[in-house]
Amino acid sequence: MGSNLRCCHHRCSLPGKRLWGRLKSDLRFGSTLSWYTLPLPPTSDDLRERIITAGKGVLRAREQHPERSLADHYTPLAMDPALLKAHDALDAVVDRAFGAKSTCSSEKERQEVLFTRYAELTA
Repeated sequence: MGSNLRCCHHRCSLPGKRLWGRLKSDLRFGSTLSWYTLPLPPTSDDLRERIITAGKGVLRAREQHPERSLADHYTPLAMDPALLKAHDALDAVVDRAFGAKSTCSSEKERQEVLFTRYAELTA
């Protein structure tokens, strides 16, 4: 089995409903940075470094607005363009690490890639 990838992802609403629980109709998130660990398929050192760099890009984009809470950062239709761009870059590299041929074009496609790879890695 590969090592673990710790990914913090703004587009986790459906996986969140499936994996992380709910309170009323709301998703539950920690009040600080939250990481959800998935097994990472074997990757090259270069790809691993690109994932780390992209993740740090998300953190840097958040740091541009320290007055915002996580909820404020991820308000639908009001995300800072720099944060959205940083997440798009992270999506692209993580999608490929998990076996997508290109960046996933929908949440459903991303879930299919992640859950298929997860099933393979944990079988």
